[in-house]
Amino acid sequence: MKRGAKRKASQKDKAPAEAKEKKTTRRKQQSKSAEEKENEPEPEPEPSQSAEEQSQSAAQEDTEEPSKSLAEGEPSKKPTRTRAKRARTSKQDTETEYFPEKRNLEDLWQQVFPVGTEWDQLDMVYQYKWNFSNLEEAFEEGGKLYGKKVYLFGCTEPQLVSFQGQAKVTCIPVVVAVVSPFPPSDKIGINSVQREAEEIVPMKQMKMDWVPYIPLENRDSQVERLKSQIFILGCTQRRAGLKHLKLERVKKFEYCLPYFYQPFKEDELEQSTIVQIIYPEEPKPVFCEFDWELDELDEFTDKLIEDEELSEDQKDAFKNFIKEKVREAKKANREAREARKKAIAEMSAEKKAAFENMRFYKFYPVTSPDAPDVSNVKSPFINRYYGKAHEIL
Repeated sequence: MKRGAKRKASQKDKAPAEAKEKKTTRRKQQSKSAEEKENEPEPEPEPSQSAEEQSQSAAQEDTEEPSKSLAEGEPSKKPTRTRAKRARTSKQDTETEYFPEKRNLEDLWQQVFPVGTEWDQLDMVYQYKWNFSNLEEAFEEGGKLYGKKVYLFGCTEPQLVSFQGQAKVTCIPVVVAVVSPFPPSDKIGINSVQREAEEIVPMKQMKMDWVPYIPLENRDSQVERLKSQIFILGCTQRRAGLKHLKLERVKKFEYCLPYFYQPFKEDELEQSTIVQIIYPEEPKPVFCEFDWELDELDEFTDKLIEDEELSEDQKDAFKNFIKEKVREAKKANREAREARKKAIAEMSAEKKAAFENMRFYKFYPVTSPDAPDVSNVKSPFINRYYGKAHEIL
């Protein structure tokens, strides 16, 4: 027991001594390394890099670092600087899209109102891309209408024509040009088979008038400052407003014909011996023409009864009706001749010369792949007032 106690006591005395010795040894080593550091020569400074070399070195580090990290499968710890890339110019040539330049008188024929055309047929007129380049060229130098004062009106002619292998009745637009120093007329004729008598009324009553046409290049100019040489017959009646009109008023527009009175030419009415007959018979009226020079009244009436167009008990009344119509027609012809003679007597020499030199030109659309060919259906006849055109173009 005493030996074990002595051994433990000696071990306890020995432990502090060893710890003290270790501590002293650590201090000596630290002081020695500090002295060695002080005695070490300072490293020579590396030569400074130029600005160009520094930028190249930085760029190299930027490019090498990501590739190294990617190769090792580790994300780059250093932030990489993004450099602006040059936009690559496409070598493919882009095709420039060109739009055809509008001609100065391109919409002239469309601005002219087609007088007498049924309202529900107007869309049929413009369903094709009609080409009126012949009308435009007529106003150019060397053309029929160059440098002249011209009044234009339009109309339509239903004709059977072929387009893309199909034949059908088509409303062909026609433009009539009147070369005159003054408007050819300020009146409109209203006539149809259904009407008993024609009616001559002022244009403005049917919302029509001669208005100056402004070419495309002058559309931004004031109309008052332009000395227009082209006048067109326009109509201010809008299709949207037709629903507010009575049917009879609407139909009047469809029976309109541009009116013209030529005092130096005997009117067809002055020479005609034919009267249009609309006899109010039941169940349907009797429509016929009676020529007081060629037809004999009794024979004419008997033929209608034979054809069951007229009943036997209406024979005398029908004959009296025709006699009255013949008297009215003869009176109208006589008054027309007297009015023409009076107009010539009161006319100035200047106006006489204007009427004698007045010319009518009728323009049809030229042949094009976008519209039916109308070359075989052209006619010089304009209407019963104007007669025939001097030239078809």
